Amino acid sequence: MPSRRKRCASMAEVRAEIDALDRATVALIADRLHYIEDAAGLKQSCDQVRDEARNADVLMKVETEAPRLGADPKVISAACRALAEASIAHEFESFDWRIDRA
Repeated sequence: MPSRRKRCASMAEVRAEIDALDRATVALIADRLHYIEDAAGLKQSCDQVRDEARNADVLMKVETEAPRLGADPKVISAACRALAEASIAHEFESFDWRIDRA
């Protein structure tokens, strides 16, 4: 996804840009959760939900991508760690819901 960064001339413009990014971020997270639910449906055991090797791989990729985009890797890593943990919790809930419905 190419960057669309621009310089803002006012706080109102900064806030409007951040609001637009927040809306786009929510849409991307909603898409991610859709795939998390698919993953929960494909796994045979709740022991498969938390995959530390996969988590490490994802975090390594985002930490590598951050500097390439001119972003602070610490901020990106912290946000992605929080997203990963929330996603894992959602996947456990989705897995449990599927098992309860079986």
